[in-house]
Amino acid sequence: MPEWRVKIHTPESGEASGDEGDAAAKRTSPKPPSRTRRSPENPLQDVKARIHRLLLERLNLSNLDRLDRTEVNRVIANVVRDLLEQESIPLNVGERDLLISQVLDEIFGLGPLQPLMEDPSISDILVDTYSRVIVEREGKLYDTDVRFQDDRHLLQVIDRIVSGVGRRIDDSSPMVDARLPDGSRVNAVIPPLSIDGPHLSIRKFKDDVLTAGDLVDMGTMTKPMVELLEGVVRSRLNVLIAGGTGAGKTTLLNVLSGFIPPTERIITIEDSAELQLRQPRVVRLETRTANVEGQGAVGQRQLVINALRMRPDRIVVGEVRGAEAIDMLQAMNTGHDGSLTTLHANTPRDSLNRLETMVAMANLNLPDRAVRQQIASAIHIVLQLSRFSDGRRRLTHLSEVVGMEGDVITMQDIFKFEQEGVDENGNILGRIRPSGIRPRVADKLKANGFQLPASMFSDLHAATA
Repeated sequence: MPEWRVKIHTPESGEASGDEGDAAAKRTSPKPPSRTRRSPENPLQDVKARIHRLLLERLNLSNLDRLDRTEVNRVIANVVRDLLEQESIPLNVGERDLLISQVLDEIFGLGPLQPLMEDPSISDILVDTYSRVIVEREGKLYDTDVRFQDDRHLLQVIDRIVSGVGRRIDDSSPMVDARLPDGSRVNAVIPPLSIDGPHLSIRKFKDDVLTAGDLVDMGTMTKPMVELLEGVVRSRLNVLIAGGTGAGKTTLLNVLSGFIPPTERIITIEDSAELQLRQPRVVRLETRTANVEGQGAVGQRQLVINALRMRPDRIVVGEVRGAEAIDMLQAMNTGHDGSLTTLHANTPRDSLNRLETMVAMANLNLPDRAVRQQIASAIHIVLQLSRFSDGRRRLTHLSEVVGMEGDVITMQDIFKFEQEGVDENGNILGRIRPSGIRPRVADKLKANGFQLPASMFSDLHAATA
């Protein structure tokens, strides 16, 4: 099968980075969509649609399920060649091979998106209607020359994704979260909620899980940070990871989870399963949406409550976003130490305020001071992640929750990223600096065999990021 090569347009120059096949070189920039909402005319696209239709009429796809993928590819390739000869369609060898690959992706893959799914350098695929596909590479967005034929073509791909996980998307349910077989996270929105047409967002699943060493090499954190966090996790302290969308919260949660000893029983709770824990004693739970009748929904709060009955050593909540916050805090305060979770927030202080707000969503009418006391005693470490304008993700705050002063939760920064400027290429300049304060949890870490030198928290360990 020929190698897929997709044209990526950089925002600076608008030119392509990467090679293109003969057929791909003939593609033109998209024009404004017409009233029929179809892509600009592309001869190869028209040929593909015609051959695809004829192929479905000739083949019995149910019989192909009994063959392995290599044999299926060979059978379909032979049929496509026969159809091209019968239809007298003049294509060179490169165009013919590209057409065969596209037809295979239409039948078994995600159509035009399949080459993007197979590109390991792409982390996000964003389909803004059928005529515009954007990808994220190294934290930056780039336009591509990938196009769908029309809205119906895009809807077919969306329906194939959501139906594969037992969910549906239509006028009565025009928004859905789903997961691809490889674990990639998918969100789709269609009219009437989306005005300009269907939208599809895919957060790709990576087989190669990043390690703490990788994050140090990337400048996300420093070695002293890693040493401290390893001691924190192994000493069963509770950690809250905060950050915005795409800041790397799940990636950091995976890294920290790797410090949990393999002898412990871990229960993970997620809306869409993304965590990649390598320990042998892992139980993975995932929420469920309501069925067609509006019944059968299972939320994170129910899963957190149920997890407490499953004899967990650790509870890892992929992201807390609602009333389950109170049950998670109670678990942390009643013997389930070492729990990890994430939430959306812009600063460490905001993350605690958001927790307080989410506890209020449980409608238990608890006094504010009681809620803050629960938070102060449950959370030990708050990690704040940010994605900067240069696309790099950094751990900007490693903060410790100290306790209560009156009605206020007190915190202190142990490490903090200080931005110093921007270079001529737009890269953010700055350093991750220790505050010089020895964390109060150091005594507990020492009791568990983690002796942290005082020099770790001095400015001598400041690192350029």
